[in-house]
This record gives sequence, structure tokens and C-alpha cells, in this order.
Amino acid sequence: MSNATFEKVGECLYRNQSSSTYYALLKIRGKQIRSSLKTKILVEARRKLKKKREELESIDPEQGKITLDELCKKYLLSVQGQAKSTVVGKTGVIKRIQDEWPGGSNRLIQKIKPSEVMEFLAKYPGQSRHRQALNVLRSMFNIAVADRMIANSPAEGEKQRKPRKPIRDTPSPQEFRQIVESVRSQTHSDTAKESADFLEFLGLAGLGQAEAESLSWGDIDFEENLMTTFRHKTATGFVVPIYPQVQPLLKRRHEAATAKNDGHPPTKATKVFSIANPRIGLAAACKRLKMPNYTCRALRRMFITSAIERGVDVKVIALWQGHRDGGKLILDTYSHVRPSRSLEMAKLMTAEH
Repeated sequence: MSNATFEKVGECLYRNQSSSTYYALLKIRGKQIRSSLKTKILVEARRKLKKKREELESIDPEQGKITLDELCKKYLLSVQGQAKSTVVGKTGVIKRIQDEWPGGSNRLIQKIKPSEVMEFLAKYPGQSRHRQALNVLRSMFNIAVADRMIANSPAEGEKQRKPRKPIRDTPSPQEFRQIVESVRSQTHSDTAKESADFLEFLGLAGLGQAEAESLSWGDIDFEENLMTTFRHKTATGFVVPIYPQVQPLLKRRHEAATAKNDGHPPTKATKVFSIANPRIGLAAACKRLKMPNYTCRALRRMFITSAIERGVDVKVIALWQGHRDGGKLILDTYSHVRPSRSLEMAKLMTAEH
């Protein structure tokens, strides 16, 4: 390093007199290494010098000579015990790394830059495939760090793309009523009325298919006007009101169950609904009515959307859904419901108070 160009400012630390950039000059295992610290601030340069020394000393010089292609093969050996479909997906990513890596896969992994990781991931525009490719790269380079081939992973700072939040088809209350009546009117089906009641309950109570299916008469308390149900997704029980719009349906079903039991009320263990899957009836009704192919989940979305538009507090809706996040998921998922109500509320903001 020439004294005419570089000024020594500390042990192993030099400053370029023309650019004012600081450089490290280190001797590691008998080999002199010069590296720009990419800063013009002395305090930061000293911190980066220390980190640079630690990185270089942590690398095994023999291991560091491995190429990207060799690392790919090493990684594939580590995933062979995983599920067949998982191995197939990861092998596909590795094949593309070997064939399409910027600059070729025969490069030493010590030379791989974060920008190359970004360039390679740009080949995966889809969110799910991008996530899979990034996870493979992270795991592969983590092996290299653990084996002291490199000091830091070039994929370390790369973030997963945020999943898109599409606005899914949700029936209007009018469409919901048409669907229920269409299912109920199918006289050739032995389960038409049962399916119609099940679908009506999903839309009016805002519960999921699994929760409604597991509901028994012991969970229904007409005196306290409450239903106890179980959220299968989070494996938690919770209590919701018997909403005014739900009560006539449950009363009707209870009377029918009592009549079927020779005038005796159904036992607590008796299921409120005897069928488990109304999806066939729902799909057929949507087709007959030339509506989008609504799902049972769409009926739950209709309930939540309706509650938001009626001004029900989001925290209360979250409790009705068995959520424990204070309404965060509801707000994130149903933010598209807000614009219309926002415009209505905006009319109240006049110049006069």
C-alpha cells in the first residue's frame, strides 16, 4: 500500500487521501488482504475493521474454496429425508441455481454477492415460488456459514414478499337469501331442507363449517341466549350470542328435533345439524342462479362484512369469531369494507359544528 496514496490512521487501518475512504489491511494466515470498509467516518471504519477481521478469521481456508455448484449438491444431500414432494420442489430450485445463477454456478461461494441473490430471485415473480426459492437459498448458505465456508450468508438480508390479499367473492345478503331458498326448494333431494338450514346458519351465525357441524343441543342455551362452540383452527372454545336473526332458525330446528324424538326434547349430545357438508348443495344453487361459485367460507365473510357495515365494534366481531388479537385480523382482512362507510362518515365533517 503506497504512502503517497494511503495514510495510516491506526493498526491495519488506512485512509485513501484522495477519496477519504477507509481501508483495512489485514494479514490472515500469512496472506495479506486489503479491503475497502466503504465508509469515510473513522468511528464506523474502526467498527467495520473489527468485524472484517472476525469474519476473515472465522473462515476455514480449505472449506472456502468450494463452488456454488458443489454447495448445491451438498445441500441436496441434507434434504433427502424430507417428504417426496418437498424434495422435488427443492430439487427444482437447485437445478435452476446450477443452470441460471448470475455469473455461473462454478463461482467460489466466497465471491457470491447479495445482488446476485436478488437477481436470481427475480426469476420467481410468483409469491409462493419466490418464498420457496428464498428458503432454499437461506438454508443452503446457512450450511456454508455453519461449516465455516463463508462468514455471512449473501441471502441474509433478503426478505420474503408480502402475500397478496385478494378481495374474495362474498355474497350480498340478497344473494344469500336466494341461495338458501334455491337449496330448500329442491324437492327431489332428501337433504335439501337440512342443507338449506345448515347454509342459513353459517351465514346468520357467522361460524365456520367445522364449528357448525360439531354444534350439539347441549351447546345451545336459550335461557341465557348463548351458544358455546369450538374453533377448530385454534383449538379453543368460545361463547357467542344467539343473534336475533339466528334464533328463529334454532327454535324451528329444536321443535323439529323434539317432534322426531316422540315429543321429548333432543338430548344434549344430539347434533343440531345431521349433515356435515352442504357444499354440493351450495355449488348447485350458485350454478342455477348464475352466481359466482361461493363457498361456505364466503358465507362467514358475508356475516363479518355485514357486521362491520352495521357499525359493530371490530373487537366485538373478533370475539364472536373466536379471535384473540383484539380485531387485528378482522381489520387486515376486511379493510376493503371500509371505503364505503368512510365516505358516509365523511359527510358528517362539515365546516359547521
